[in-house]
Amino acid sequence: MSTKKKFLLGFAIYVVGAIAIFLIFGSDGKNEEFQPQEEFRLTPWIELKLGPLDMSINKAVLYLFLASVLTVGAMTYVAKRMTDRPNRVQTAVEVAYDLTRNNIAGGNMDRKMALRWFPFVGTLFFFIWFSNLLGYIPLPVNDHEKIGIFGFDVPALAIYAATANLSIPLALTLLVFFAYQVEGVRAKGLVSYVKGWIPAGTPNGLKPVLFVIEVISQFVRIVSLSVRLFANILAGHLLILFMGGGLAVLLGLAALGWVTAPVAIIFFGFEVALIATLQAFIFATLTSIYFGEATSAEGH
Repeated sequence: MSTKKKFLLGFAIYVVGAIAIFLIFGSDGKNEEFQPQEEFRLTPWIELKLGPLDMSINKAVLYLFLASVLTVGAMTYVAKRMTDRPNRVQTAVEVAYDLTRNNIAGGNMDRKMALRWFPFVGTLFFFIWFSNLLGYIPLPVNDHEKIGIFGFDVPALAIYAATANLSIPLALTLLVFFAYQVEGVRAKGLVSYVKGWIPAGTPNGLKPVLFVIEVISQFVRIVSLSVRLFANILAGHLLILFMGGGLAVLLGLAALGWVTAPVAIIFFGFEVALIATLQAFIFATLTSIYFGEATSAEGH
């Protein structure tokens, strides 16, 4: 059988299956009880409040803890087991190390700055990378759906990413923002650093306008850097949630789940294989660029 015929046969089975499911189960109408947003609600597991500061333990804290353990553990494991003939794990980590050290940090900062700030940039990359990847591993963290196991109500499996919560990317972004501002002032002095925001040769009449624009652009970086990571990870999880059955449950149409499931599988593979790594790479690269701009001799 030719490839074309196999494809047409598979497509026909797919369509017939959808029709059969619709005829058997029909439509139950819109499900008012299903609330997709509950997947992202952070219900406190252990409440801990220090005045106005909420330090409660929830699933976001769990994912941050796991990402931290993986980041430290992976680097420590490889560092203690470096060999002249590396295994696959060491080879993969060495490739990632070379990417962060020579391409991300070394490619956007001078040698002195790259040596000083590579540990920071590398940690950012690996922490965000592990956080993103963990977000596609089903864990028993569903606070709103329970399953009975040996008489105990256990949270159902769900996928969640700490980076899909804006507070996490925002906290990382603010850390980057203040760090490169301080580094720029340290390298040039406050007055020279601020003057460097205005390109050399700018007419005096335009300098106040360009200065205001540059101040705005500095703060816009906080929005762009944090929202880019947050929005991409959140959008990916929402697509997987809806295509993986959420839309069928919401509309009460079982046949729709048969139609959207393959799309969910494609989205899932795309997110794991590309988006998780790409967003960590972009965040670390932009961080290096900001440090490089802040400390470069000629400004920008």
